[in-house]
Amino acid sequence: MKPADRNKALACAVEAARRAGAVMTRNQSAKKTIQSQTSHDIKLELDVRCQKLIEKTLLATFPASAILGEEGLAGPPAADCRWVVDPIDGTVNFAHGIPHACVSIALQERVGGAFRTVVGVVYDPFCDEMWTAIRGQPARLNGKVIRVSQRRELKQCIVSIGFAKDDDSLRLNLPVFNALVRRVLKVRMMGAAALAMVYVATGRFDAYIESGIYLWDIAAGGLILECAGGEFWHRPHPTGPKFEMLSNNGRVRRQVQAIADAARKEAGRR
Repeated sequence: MKPADRNKALACAVEAARRAGAVMTRNQSAKKTIQSQTSHDIKLELDVRCQKLIEKTLLATFPASAILGEEGLAGPPAADCRWVVDPIDGTVNFAHGIPHACVSIALQERVGGAFRTVVGVVYDPFCDEMWTAIRGQPARLNGKVIRVSQRRELKQCIVSIGFAKDDDSLRLNLPVFNALVRRVLKVRMMGAAALAMVYVATGRFDAYIESGIYLWDIAAGGLILECAGGEFWHRPHPTGPKFEMLSNNGRVRRQVQAIADAARKEAGRR
């Protein structure tokens, strides 16, 4: 994709995010229709509505592209470009009236046999904060260039952690939480992965760790973080189509990773 096309894609993604965000803000106080619910997650009718609105906006400008979203697939699977969409990241927050949720949209290009993210947009409609990035260019928040923090000492750092309530996540991550809370300034659990990542990109957080997270949660935020000078470390999760992920400012990953690995190892001995 040519640079001009990436600029066009960014503008299209921003428009799609704003349209979905407007639906979210209009329905912030409204009664939510739950389509499905488990012990640790909620799917709303608004998730599907926002996904369809985003798909319509993106495919109107890029009709040959595919879309991989939390709410399903659209477009040709063999396309050279695909959008990766989370229409409402932080659905549980949103369903309970907590104004901490966002729209996450990434554009990926096929390079060889794999996809690489080249455009990223994360939009918080409740704070009207729009994070954007194009690969190779600076990350921006509402048009202003952002950078990660410079902090290196964990005792000065705020680290976000996220995990679901399934047995694997609890087994892996509760020991990490217990270890981190003793070593860092503060631990935060906010409930919206994409926002946690762009908070690291903006220097509000210094790191964010989670195990068992999906591509649509991290694709846009990962690019924005890298373009802000941070480090987006991730690898496939052993239990399925998920990822282990540690977003950070590029200065604390080894320390946080060492604490996480030691905590999990110790828990495994018990």
